[in-house]
Parts: sequence; structure tokens; C-alpha cells
Amino acid sequence: MHLPQVHYLAVLAAGFAIFFLGGLWYSPVLFAKRWMSLQGVTEEELKAKSQGSAPILYLQALISGLVVAWAMAVMLNHFANLTLLRAALVGVLCWIGFAASTSYATAIFSQKSKGLWLIDSGFNLVSFIIAGIILAAWR
Repeated sequence: MHLPQVHYLAVLAAGFAIFFLGGLWYSPVLFAKRWMSLQGVTEEELKAKSQGSAPILYLQALISGLVVAWAMAVMLNHFANLTLLRAALVGVLCWIGFAASTSYATAIFSQKSKGLWLIDSGFNLVSFIIAGIILAAWR
């Protein structure tokens, strides 16, 4: 299978945007307190669990964002007249079809709260939209 060429600088920008969005999304500015409450952990417990491994966790999150951006770039390259709005809608469609539906099924069977699913899945939705817009703008 031959994959289309992608704009790797745009992929890097979108991947880093996803990474930084995650930092904001799960910060006290947005959803950290509610997310920790729904997880049943305190900030101290999270810090204790990740002590020493935080750099690896952040690196893995960055790599995940880059993979999402690259896959979105490959997908968006199949659209001839790509606008920013269409790219955002492709992000929404990818979220509905792949991320939201699969993560929801996983959440209900692992008995995670809908609130926790909404926070985590909402991050994915916004990530996909932002990545789509960045990739379309740099195409």
C-alpha cells in the first residue's frame, strides 16, 4: 500500500499542539480536579505513582499525538478541495467513528463513569479538530 506524502512540519506542529492541549486539558485550569476526583485519586497519589517515570509518560503522550497527526495527515490528503471547515469536520467524523465509539464501549464495560469518559473523549475530539485544522492550513 502506498501512502500519500504528508507535510511533516505540519505533522510536527499538529502533534505538538495535541501534546500541549493535553497539558492544558488535564491541568487545574480545565479538568484536572474533576478528572482526579472521577479517577478516585489525589494529586499526591498521582505524583507518587509517576515519580521518576514522568519524562517517559510525557514522551509517550507526545509520540501518541504525533501518530494521530500523521494518520490525520494521510487521511486528509485524500480530499481534493480541503477547507479548514472540512478538515475540522473530518476530525469530528474520525472522533465519532473511531475514538468516541471504541472508548465508550471500553468505558462501559470497565465501568468507568460517563463523566470520566466525557473528559477523556472530549480531549480526543478537540485534538482531532485542531490537528485537522493545522494540517489543512499547511497543506
